[in-house]
Amino acid sequence: MPTLTKGRWKNKQKVLVFTSRGITYKGRHLVNDLRNLMPHTKTDVKMDRKSDLLMVNEICEIKSCNKCIFLVGKKKRDVYMWISNVPHGPSALFHVEYLNMMEELKFTGNCLKASRPILSFDSKFDDSPHMKLLKELFIQVFGTPNFHPKSQPFVDHVFTFSLMDGKIWFRNYQIVEENGELVEIGPRYTMTLSRILSGSFGGPILYINPDYQSPNLVRHLEKKSSTKYVDNKAAKIDKKMRRSDKTFAADETDQVFDTNLTAE
Repeated sequence: MPTLTKGRWKNKQKVLVFTSRGITYKGRHLVNDLRNLMPHTKTDVKMDRKSDLLMVNEICEIKSCNKCIFLVGKKKRDVYMWISNVPHGPSALFHVEYLNMMEELKFTGNCLKASRPILSFDSKFDDSPHMKLLKELFIQVFGTPNFHPKSQPFVDHVFTFSLMDGKIWFRNYQIVEENGELVEIGPRYTMTLSRILSGSFGGPILYINPDYQSPNLVRHLEKKSSTKYVDNKAAKIDKKMRRSDKTFAADETDQVFDTNLTAE
């Protein structure tokens, strides 16, 4: 744990939170929400997506940060999150879904800015080695370091990490009463683990999620299994079956009051 020595904070733990170019507006708002909730963060300008990921380590070194949350936007619809321990690793890549910001759903909860959070983890994080690694990584990144100069000596909200349906569900709650009553603050989102690397944004692969499917593959499968073409063909056949080919004879009295007939 960090300690205070001669009035100066030693073993500084800072997190760099920034995005790549092409990120969605929800990704930009997520960065702002994380910075408001985590007083030990710094930010930087957007990085070009074509740049090498290893450049993030150099940016963290320039900013004097030893942790990093890097959001990557692809195809103007998908958001990926890198969480890394700089510069030696490990690092994990997640696909972020169901993202709702603090101001989007008008959450009724509220907390003191720069206050310290309680980190709550699902018991399933202790069932496998790779989940234990992610738990420790989340503790070091999302937990406010002790005696941080920008943090407040109050604990009034909880970060919860739950495992369900193969996704990690993030929620932020305000502690309203001493009996443990909670009110959601936001933001809320889910993270689907893609892979874990031994290094920071590189190195050998420690774990690959066998159940992970990229958003492009999911959209391709949905389009392939779509019944739109079959439904259109069935509608044309039904219309053809309801259409009758029988013609009816004309009534002789239809032209009684027709005055446009030419006189003979």
